[in-house]
Amino acid sequence: MNAPLPQGYYAATAHPATTCPAVPGNERADVCIVGGGYTGLSAALHLAESGVRVILVEAERIGFGASGRNGGQIHSGHRKSQAELEAWLGKQHARDLWELAQEAKATVRGLIERHEIDCALKNGLIIAAHNAEALSGLADETAHLNADYGYENVRMLDAAEIASQLSTSLYPGGQLDAGGGHLHALNYARGLASAAEKAGAQLFEHTRALAIEDNKLICAQGTITADRILLACDAFSASVAPQLAPYIAHVESFIVATAPLGEFLSRRLIPSDVAVADTRHVLDYYRKSADGRLLFAGRESYFSVPKDIASVVRPRMLKVFPTLQDIPIEYAWSGTVGITRTRMPHFGRIGERVLFAHGYSGHGVALATLGGKLLAEAAMGKSERFDVFANVPAQKFPGGALLRKPLVTAALLWYKFRDSM
Repeated sequence: MNAPLPQGYYAATAHPATTCPAVPGNERADVCIVGGGYTGLSAALHLAESGVRVILVEAERIGFGASGRNGGQIHSGHRKSQAELEAWLGKQHARDLWELAQEAKATVRGLIERHEIDCALKNGLIIAAHNAEALSGLADETAHLNADYGYENVRMLDAAEIASQLSTSLYPGGQLDAGGGHLHALNYARGLASAAEKAGAQLFEHTRALAIEDNKLICAQGTITADRILLACDAFSASVAPQLAPYIAHVESFIVATAPLGEFLSRRLIPSDVAVADTRHVLDYYRKSADGRLLFAGRESYFSVPKDIASVVRPRMLKVFPTLQDIPIEYAWSGTVGITRTRMPHFGRIGERVLFAHGYSGHGVALATLGGKLLAEAAMGKSERFDVFANVPAQKFPGGALLRKPLVTAALLWYKFRDSM
């Protein structure tokens, strides 16, 4: 297997990145953004295009975190179904959230087209039911989206059709979403960064934010004074704003990339070239890369990353695709996913100057891009759309500083047990 890289296959195949300097000292901006992932980069781009003087700081390199390591999948809607959101928040609030999620996908595609971001964008996503109960739930959701939301890009697949679409007989059926898709995660992040810089945003790497004091962001190398400060750190938001710690939990997710499958096997495996995610709580999600590999993610950890990620993920991959028994794994990597207790993004404010958006819970390619756009709008005084998310009630994880992680781990292990049943 190739030498490990923080972003695994993505780092090995990404376009060259422009190196940004560390912040040279004390700086001044209209808006300061913390975090060089999709949320922060989208916010920087939208602000700069509006003529706002914006500085973005990233503790490592652009796309170093989840935005450069994720499965690259573009999903419709949210982690909760529209029926669940209607029952919880009411029909109008649920519909507003759906419309924004639709805009999120369109924003990703629009930015890629407008800025000519080369990130191997492909259309199509299958949600594969792991059992009959999950299949029934997908059928109800599909009917609801067709009838009540006018969303005609989604339809059901029976066992025979999903087997034909994916080249595996594991699933009793599923849902095909023509509005979903997939892309090269790190190339998309680097493309956003390049577009933001061209629009006039200043990007600083290797600049760790330490704290916020009124209108100042305190960094290791200096202080940035700004009228607004935007936190776009997802799982690591609490490192700058400790008061957010109860609202976000960390899960380590693992991905592998096989060696190139070869023309014959690549044509047979997922011939429709869609992305796939199953319906388990600890889900498998996978897709083919532009160079004919299988990128497969499965299993999670709540405390540590195993030394041999490939040996943890490979059995899950072979259960889905036994024909890959003789195909080696060339890359294996991990990344930290920020999840919320509600599985809905957590948007809000800290005082008068600080806005935050995080907790995409696995739907970050589209929703984080939108989150940056909405942060930019709110920073410029137009907060109505930001507040559609901010008004979703957030829930703290129980247990306090000492017991929170063990209790979250216990809950997630219970869901993993349910998946196995």
